[in-house]
Amino acid sequence: MKTLLIAVIAVFLLPVLASAQFTISGSVSEQTKHTGLPGASISLKNTNNGINSNSRGEYQLKNIKAGKYVLTVSFVGYETQHQTIEVNGDQRIDFELKPSAYLADEVIVMATRATEKSGTTYKNVSKADIAVNNFGQDLPFIINNTPGVVVTSDAGAGVGYTGIRIRGSDAARINVTVNGVPLNDSESQGAFWVNMPDFASSVESIQIQRGVGTSSNGAAAFGGSLNIQTSAPALDPYAEVNSTYGSFNTLKNTVKIGTGLIDNKFSFDGRLSRIQSDGFVDRGASLLKSYFLSGAYHGKTDLLRINVFSGSEKTYQSWNGVPESRLRGDLQGMKDYIVRNELTGADADNLLNSDSRKYNSFLYKDQNDNYWQDHYQVLYAKQFNDKLSFNGALHYTYGRGYYEEFKAGQLFADYGLKNPVINGAPVLSTDLVRRRWLNNNFYGATYSFNYKASSSLNFTVGGAYNQYRGKHYGQISWSQVSSNLNNSDHYYDGDGNKNDFNVYTKVSYSPAEKLNLFADLQYRALKYDITGKDNDLLPLNVHDKLNFFNPKIGASYFIDPKSNIYASLSVANKEGNRDDYVNANVGTVPHPERLYNVEAGYRIKDSRYSAGINVYGMFYKDQLVVTGKVSDVGASIRQNVPNSSRLGIEFDGSYTLSRYFLVNANAAISRNKIKDFSEFIHNYDTKKEDMYTYTNTNISFSPDAVLFGELVYKPFTGFAIALQSKYVSKQYMDNTQNEGRKLNGYWVNNLRLGYDFSFKGVKNMNIGLLANNILNKKYESNGYTYGSYSGGNRVTENFYFPQAGTNLLLSLNVRF
Repeated sequence: MKTLLIAVIAVFLLPVLASAQFTISGSVSEQTKHTGLPGASISLKNTNNGINSNSRGEYQLKNIKAGKYVLTVSFVGYETQHQTIEVNGDQRIDFELKPSAYLADEVIVMATRATEKSGTTYKNVSKADIAVNNFGQDLPFIINNTPGVVVTSDAGAGVGYTGIRIRGSDAARINVTVNGVPLNDSESQGAFWVNMPDFASSVESIQIQRGVGTSSNGAAAFGGSLNIQTSAPALDPYAEVNSTYGSFNTLKNTVKIGTGLIDNKFSFDGRLSRIQSDGFVDRGASLLKSYFLSGAYHGKTDLLRINVFSGSEKTYQSWNGVPESRLRGDLQGMKDYIVRNELTGADADNLLNSDSRKYNSFLYKDQNDNYWQDHYQVLYAKQFNDKLSFNGALHYTYGRGYYEEFKAGQLFADYGLKNPVINGAPVLSTDLVRRRWLNNNFYGATYSFNYKASSSLNFTVGGAYNQYRGKHYGQISWSQVSSNLNNSDHYYDGDGNKNDFNVYTKVSYSPAEKLNLFADLQYRALKYDITGKDNDLLPLNVHDKLNFFNPKIGASYFIDPKSNIYASLSVANKEGNRDDYVNANVGTVPHPERLYNVEAGYRIKDSRYSAGINVYGMFYKDQLVVTGKVSDVGASIRQNVPNSSRLGIEFDGSYTLSRYFLVNANAAISRNKIKDFSEFIHNYDTKKEDMYTYTNTNISFSPDAVLFGELVYKPFTGFAIALQSKYVSKQYMDNTQNEGRKLNGYWVNNLRLGYDFSFKGVKNMNIGLLANNILNKKYESNGYTYGSYSGGNRVTENFYFPQAGTNLLLSLNVRF
């Protein structure tokens, strides 16, 4: 056996030991002025060997095995060049790039993206990176393997309602923009990827900024930012068909078409997608549809692009999770749960007899969430001269939808209805089906001017003005006993209106060749009004005006062309979400949160490896957290805690062992604490709330360690096998650091295979396989908890969201 193992290792290492290594070097310059282009991208196609040119436009690719390659050189604003080369020794190849005949799409997002000179911690995810991981799961799962990211899925398999956390911060604290346009919902402040199914198929690149990041549009980033750029046009016409099928009857069908550049000026692209899945949990089904249309005019100094994209979702609700007693198979615990929650008949049988990891409390056949969202973007960029440029956008988003639910034994009075009289006696309650609607309009404008005063001084001035108009209302679509309300009437109506304005100035200055200083100053003002009635029929009359100043400063020092160090200090302020305002006691509003963010790091990149390591401190003032406190009308509320913090160190690296082997790895180690925390527990014996105080406790859902590793093996051109492994340490479901209310740590391994090839009539065919959780680990990635006192004892209710065991997704992509 030992001899066999040595032989197997030898076979794998033979290509490494036998291959001769050579170097390609040269320079990249501008064709007319013959000046070097620093930061140009140089890479060997279908390999992981790539580098950026240094401050003089020079480059060097090392450790290249003899063979035939395609060398690609690109730089924003210039035409990309491809050169086929035969490597059998060291070579020098110089490039002179010609200014592009049209303005590149990258200018649309340049104002809100970080660079090596901005002193910001970030990760760029390319179109190729997205494509190899896109099997139809929501976008959070596609970027799951980036530093400090933890994802979860209500239905357990990455389709339907999914969530993402960066550095322990949830989606409501992650700023998301698409082409610089805010995506987060103005009231809840979250980004709901279920409303944008298969959006990843229309994405060119994503920049993930961790921490506060650079000034952007929309709500402040309190954990990170996702800056998304939609697809740039292909040079040539194309048609593409993609299909995925896998476990839980998951099916994805995507069709994409594009004209390429017509007369070097016009382009049109389109995508149509459908995704459906039964989900891992019982009845966790989803039916998702979307489209993306884009047309553009590309001038030499102008770019006009119009994007229209839309998504619709019908998702059976699985957001209640699994009670701990059902998950652990605790029969007595389930019986106690049935008594406490007054379950009867089918509901009790469902709890007792369901699969312990697939239990779904909902049984009503139409317990669905239904939502439609349409996006319209008009994007314009103008290069006035070699110093001054502009880009701006007009946008409009229309969203509408409802979730439907069956409710037993509902009091007519709770819906503002009169008690019907039957046979001379009033009827107080009835079984009913209700729909809770959200109808909203979001529109506005974003802009930025960039002025490059000199090679060492750059200014950006930008901002946005956005308006949100949301309507919240409810309907009773069916009731067992008729009332005085028609099923189209509203039993409550509420409005949420928000005006959001911001302006920012960014300055980048290099007083010396290796040193760059960066400053970013943002002023943000908002006005938020909530009126009408909420779903509990209580009147709403909230009016708040806030003004925020968000300064950021940073510095980068380039040790040599391959490496640099950076540091930054940023301040961000953030308002509470709708629930914070609605659930607060009458006459009170939540204090806004403030974050002081310190980042420092070191980055290095060579032809064979790239690596970055950074340390950070995030210090919160008045962070809003769940404490168990309820308002004077019994609603759960978040409260401000005076002092809390996140301290951590992160690593992100890639190393090419040989032409055949590549290793990717990242790690996030952190300490996340609330200095003083008060928990409130309702006591049914005394009819009051008991308070318990804690010191220096962990912030909920903030793992101390998130680790990822990937080994990629490419035995021949076009074929790759990747073994991925991710570890997430334990997380507490509340802020008390109680071992009885936690998510256990988990270690999950995936396997991904991909093979690209072509033949006559087909530009590229890709066959892909994604095997998730290949070791069949049983784990829960999310949950929630609450408690109370009754009969002198504390009762704790823990709920979990189990994720699927071993499951497969097989894809076929054909591009013509």
